[in-house]
Amino acid sequence: MITDGGLGGAAARELYQQLLDAWNKRRADDFAALFAADALLVGFDGSQIPGNRVAEHLRPIFADHPTAKYVAKVRQLRPLGSDTTMLIAIAGMAPPGGTVLNPSANAVQTLLVEPSGNTWRIVLFQNTPAQYHGHPEVAAQHTAELQPFMTAGVLVA
Repeated sequence: MITDGGLGGAAARELYQQLLDAWNKRRADDFAALFAADALLVGFDGSQIPGNRVAEHLRPIFADHPTAKYVAKVRQLRPLGSDTTMLIAIAGMAPPGGTVLNPSANAVQTLLVEPSGNTWRIVLFQNTPAQYHGHPEVAAQHTAELQPFMTAGVLVA
């Protein structure tokens, strides 16, 4: 279910696009600038990083490891009250320099955004592995749904 999510939905979609773009370009400071200081990033491995430490967390990752590139499809935009919006997306990753998605890196991503002054900030980003244990057909569908976007160079559909 995708709704437009109103003003918060547009902000959530824009922040999500910027977030994945900053990751793909390996820009820790740009990635971190999207978060509120009291936000929480929950990584693919379960690590929990406060918003004010996101750049510090990512800098060594980008410096020391080749990182895969994201592609994603927004599945839901949902207002939560008058000033918070939730975005849920499926995501996939292609190895550095590649364009074929690695199914073991599939994820479901959740983003919560709130207004902060005259802009919006991420207050939660959770990146959950999408392994679909016991349902290989769902895992294959997840990858197949995203592969055309990776091939076409579309970051967020």
